[in-house]
Amino acid sequence: MRPVSRPRCRDQQGRAGDRRCYAGNTHGKRGHGSLRYTIRLMNCAFFARHGVLEEEARLGQRFFVDAVLHVEGGDAVESDLIEGTVHYGQAFQRIEHIVTTTRRALIETLALDIAQSLCAGFPQIQVAEVTVRKPSAPVPGVLDYVETTVRWPADG
Repeated sequence: MRPVSRPRCRDQQGRAGDRRCYAGNTHGKRGHGSLRYTIRLMNCAFFARHGVLEEEARLGQRFFVDAVLHVEGGDAVESDLIEGTVHYGQAFQRIEHIVTTTRRALIETLALDIAQSLCAGFPQIQVAEVTVRKPSAPVPGVLDYVETTVRWPADG
């Protein structure tokens, strides 16, 4: 049985290169394309007044947000400069601002607002997955929380 031959990776001038890399990659400094990685801001807690019911607006409650950001790194990882990546503190502040200064009836809409804002504010983010948890959802029963996750862009 003959071994399967994969196409060679090509550099920017079209010359054949490393067999470990698949053809079609774009090439960064080290010849293997820009690095993609994931940044997670997990369990960010905020007091806010989201919900359908008037008493939710009046009383408020804690909401928890997870943001999973799929990032196209460019040279940021190799250069070790924060300017080329997503600044965690600024991302957190952006999430906090949206959660605490807007009022939404649905946590689905809130999650979409956050995902769109993060993608607009940080061009390195290719896809944002945002989960919003509502521990004190007004449902007739016992549960830990209700949560929803939105992925933006939806086709990403």
